[in-house]
Amino acid sequence: VQLVESGGGLVQPGGSLRLSCKASGFTFRDSVMTWWRQAPGNEREFVATISSSGVTTNYGDSVLGRFTISRDNAKNTLYLQMNNLKPEDTATYICSTVLGYRYWGQGTQVTVSS
Repeated sequence: VQLVESGGGLVQPGGSLRLSCKASGFTFRDSVMTWWRQAPGNEREFVATISSSGVTTNYGDSVLGRFTISRDNAKNTLYLQMNNLKPEDTATYICSTVLGYRYWGQGTQVTVSS
């Protein structure tokens, strides 16, 4: 199982970024996928999850209405569109799936600062 995130960077408050997570080594189209984030000194925080078909999504309270999770099962890729970014969104964003065991990517850093 391999999960590789990309798309992070430095953005000003109010800006947008789209993160990607390329999956391999398992049947992506059958797997629920989740985005988490972790800021230095903080516990890992749930961001969003999406069902295997992409029909059902759920979001953490702090990102609801600003972030959108989606997936392309033909490309084995998970996405996170982040709009109206705030300084408190600064964190390492990590994608994850559970296949009997929870697998994590290495993360991509998002920094929101003026």
